Amino acid sequence: MHAQLTTQPAPHPDGRPETRAGDPRGRLGATAWILAVVPFLAVQLAVGAAWRTPYSWVRNNISDLGNVHCRTWDASRPRYVCSPLHDLMNASFAAHGALLLAGVLLTGRACWGRGARALTTRLLFLVNAAAWVLVGFVPADVDENLHVLGALGIMGVGNTALLCAAFLPRGALLAAIRPVTFALALLALTAAALFLTRHDPGLGMGTLERLAAFGTDAWVLVAAVTVLRRRRADTP
Repeated sequence: MHAQLTTQPAPHPDGRPETRAGDPRGRLGATAWILAVVPFLAVQLAVGAAWRTPYSWVRNNISDLGNVHCRTWDASRPRYVCSPLHDLMNASFAAHGALLLAGVLLTGRACWGRGARALTTRLLFLVNAAAWVLVGFVPADVDENLHVLGALGIMGVGNTALLCAAFLPRGALLAAIRPVTFALALLALTAAALFLTRHDPGLGMGTLERLAAFGTDAWVLVAAVTVLRRRRADTP
């Protein structure tokens, strides 16, 4: 008799099978990440275009799009803020965070690896996702302290998560994009430091904030494509 071939993944030493990078949950996680980022960018463009006073991606903060009142805002950099579609923007902030969180939970150990480094990285990405939800529910001109806490979760914890992702265990699928991860982490952390200390090298504070806040978004897009490409490679 011929030995029966099996496509089951090899078990771990503890007897539990590893989740394949291309399993349905992994695909759903990658899809959630894409849905978190691409519509979020489109909403920002639409909300910014609705301003009667021009919205500047170089000078204005991201949070200005979600401010609920029309008034001069921010004593450190006074500017007139009036966002007619602020409800849409705040809903988009919250949805962005929820989808980022879903992506982290749905992508399994084959993507992140095992051990303390992988677990710490995923937990930090979950905090980053929750921070986006917080800034959506608490606009800057409603409760500035809570909103700033959310911003620190995005630019501080989120970019720390990105740096940790550059050191995921060898063999994890997302470790294959280590050079991109490390480059994005350095860029985002540098921009965050400049933004938070108000040192503008000429890029504009709005530009610095976007570089600081969206490094993780750029990374999850690359990660999502990596997971989906692995799925196609695994398909007979």
